Amino acid sequence: MNLRSRKNKPSAEVHTSALNDIMFFLMLFFLLASAVSNPQVVKLLLPKSSAGEQSVAKKTITVSITKELGYFIDKNPVPIEGLEAAIQSQMSSGEELTIMLYVDSTVPIQNVISVMDVANRLKVKVVLATEPKKDK
Repeated sequence: MNLRSRKNKPSAEVHTSALNDIMFFLMLFFLLASAVSNPQVVKLLLPKSSAGEQSVAKKTITVSITKELGYFIDKNPVPIEGLEAAIQSQMSSGEELTIMLYVDSTVPIQNVISVMDVANRLKVKVVLATEPKKDK
């Protein structure tokens, strides 16, 4: 039988208020670091511009390839043989031109490469348009 008084027994308490602050800051740091970091991106140090603006193409044309392998420049049908001449007629002297390339997902890659070859010969930038992936 235990006859000792419990009043004299020391209490064991752990003060965690300082630990709570540290844990909060660590959680906040890792949350922000994981939101900012993207392992799929190549890190580049880009040059600075005195104007402070990004250079945007002055003129953009749209080239579309349908699943029936029909070529269109800004909704006007163009044969593949006349594609280079049609793009060259859209170019004006000294003006930067960019081609937005819209391609049906069933089109063979060789047809896309043929448009890119035409753009390379004319020294025109090509941007391949895509749709965002929908999460299920």
